[in-house]
Amino acid sequence: MGETRLRAGVRTEGVRRVAEWLDRRVTPLLFVAPFFVLFAVFGLFPLLYTAWVSLHDWHLVDGDQGFTGAANYVQLLGDPNFYNALLNTVSIFVVATVPQLLCALGIAALLDRPLRGRTAWHTAVLLPNVVSVAAVALIFAQLFGRDYGVVNWVLAAVGVSPVDWQANAWSAHLGVAVMVVWRWAGYNALLYLAAMQAVPRELYEAAEIDGASRWRSFWSVTVPGIRSTILFTVVVSTIGGLQLFAEPQLFDSSGTAGVGGNDRQFQTLAMYLYENGFGLFKAGYASAIAWVLFLLCAGFGLVNVLVLRKAIRRG
Repeated sequence: MGETRLRAGVRTEGVRRVAEWLDRRVTPLLFVAPFFVLFAVFGLFPLLYTAWVSLHDWHLVDGDQGFTGAANYVQLLGDPNFYNALLNTVSIFVVATVPQLLCALGIAALLDRPLRGRTAWHTAVLLPNVVSVAAVALIFAQLFGRDYGVVNWVLAAVGVSPVDWQANAWSAHLGVAVMVVWRWAGYNALLYLAAMQAVPRELYEAAEIDGASRWRSFWSVTVPGIRSTILFTVVVSTIGGLQLFAEPQLFDSSGTAGVGGNDRQFQTLAMYLYENGFGLFKAGYASAIAWVLFLLCAGFGLVNVLVLRKAIRRG
């Protein structure tokens, strides 16, 4: 009888230890499992499937027409329209992102000072970001209209000839960049503001005792203190800038989806991808563009992080 109870106790103790081990090791995995399942279904699988499609002559309607290997990538590297779209993308990205982040820093610095109605100011700054991108693009397309646009009316009032904003590459890039800056500067400003408010105030007091001006304190205390947030916004803005689609697409009045003007003067890589995939139904070629765009985003993001990190450390 005692031996039976001893065996039952040992068995119960073994089950308890196994349950505790499973609770420590398996339960945390079960909590995070939904994320990995969703990522595998909606992130990893489409990424790998796009890579597979890029190696085929794949028609969007007729399906797979045969394996071609790297033929789509070879054709892409010799495609002048691809290089035109790449140049346009980089140009709009630089013209839009640099002023956008600088404006965001300035707005955040102003909002970080004592203000009346802080909540109202914060709401006003974020308002452009919550407005539909389609509405923003359509309004700015009217503002930059050639014949009746407000911008040309202001230019004419100061003696400058009207500009056909969509006809030239530089003017179209500037018009699209203004849309991007207006829509995203406030959002990034609030990110910077949240980071600025976490910087210890003792550092500003020490800088003031040392005789540092407000400008010097900003670059020597504030900017290094929000370095991680700046790096985050640079990476996100880089990815968003290289994938720019909605603003130039709706800015285009040529009537052809994805072309970006009568002479492709502001066609971005995302628009070129759309043109080939959903305009010409060349899914294999569009998948190759998507993978090249992915590699460009990763490369540009890494370069921006390395350069900015060194610049902030030197400053």
